[in-house]
Amino acid sequence: MAAHTGLSKSTVQRLWAAHGIAPHRVRGFKLSNDLEFEEKYWDVVGLYLNPPQNAVVLCCDEKSQCQALERTQTGLPLGQGHIRTRTHDYYRHGTVTLFAALDYLSGKVLAHTANRHRHSEWLAFLKKIDASVAADKEIHIICDNYATHKHPRVKAWLARKKRFHLHFTPTSASWLNLVERFFGEITRKVIRLGSFQNVPQLVADIFRFLEHHNLKPTRYQWTADPQTVLDKINRAWEALLEEMYSPIYGTSH
Repeated sequence: MAAHTGLSKSTVQRLWAAHGIAPHRVRGFKLSNDLEFEEKYWDVVGLYLNPPQNAVVLCCDEKSQCQALERTQTGLPLGQGHIRTRTHDYYRHGTVTLFAALDYLSGKVLAHTANRHRHSEWLAFLKKIDASVAADKEIHIICDNYATHKHPRVKAWLARKKRFHLHFTPTSASWLNLVERFFGEITRKVIRLGSFQNVPQLVADIFRFLEHHNLKPTRYQWTADPQTVLDKINRAWEALLEEMYSPIYGTSH
């Protein structure tokens, strides 16, 4: 810009700073194209704000491709005067899929691991949930629109289990499912941090973490005003559409 205008670089920087222009920064975003967005949004948020009586609300999802990575060298442990170290390179020893059901009210997590994440593994996890929740309680499951969650065999099983109620988040709106926050935590504290010679070692560490978590579970509670969130999304759509159909881009977009 300085070369184009004949101004000095420092002058350009001052002008950008004065007008809040930061061309070196990019912020990612994703807006859902789901035509039933608002209906699904209020359905899920309603469970958070007003959980049904005599029922459990489970935020469920699968975290696929959890990698068992072994660091090529042993890092130094945490000590006085220095932080712990680890090598940036590693050996790959396979992957595992982690299925998790976060109990919204208690914060506890029920988990299951499998080599793959087909409908059969999802169905096995649902059966584990069924066996773990008291028979007199209704089960409300929040999950995404992954095809395995809607497989005919899964639907047939659910049809026989009247206490199960599935609530699907809008497409491209995984942020609505609070289990994603738990996945972020276990990724930071276990999966990415460790060094594993094989998949069973990774699985063992995952379940050790879960056991510790469930002793004093932390709730991931919905605290935002839902209408404020929805208004923000609508403003983002308005800005996006205005930009798409501006003269700069042309109406072909």
